Amino acid sequence: MLSSNIKGVINGFPLRIEVEKVVEKQVDFNPDFLKNMFSKIDWKALADASKIMGYAELPEEVPDASVLDSDEFLQKFHHALLELHLEEGALVCPETGRRFPVNKGIPNMLLHEDEV
Repeated sequence: MLSSNIKGVINGFPLRIEVEKVVEKQVDFNPDFLKNMFSKIDWKALADASKIMGYAELPEEVPDASVLDSDEFLQKFHHALLELHLEEGALVCPETGRRFPVNKGIPNMLLHEDEV
């Protein structure tokens, strides 16, 4: 997830997602990578983002690390983390409401002069 770098913003994470189009792209499954990433993820941000993008298979609360032994859980985690892509829409700063448009999967995070 990205955060807002607008001058004076204190609470710019996580950016809220406005979805117009989500694309699912196949990515090779790598359980070792997922197990390594699990502790580094802001779970609430990932679960909320995937739900906004139409995928509600992740638990709301941070699961216990024992779930990393479950292939079913790792497949769901893999899909939410690596295969869901915001193709069209916007990322919105939670503090200022500033919208950063996403076009063809690329967010435009350029700031206006008065925001730097």
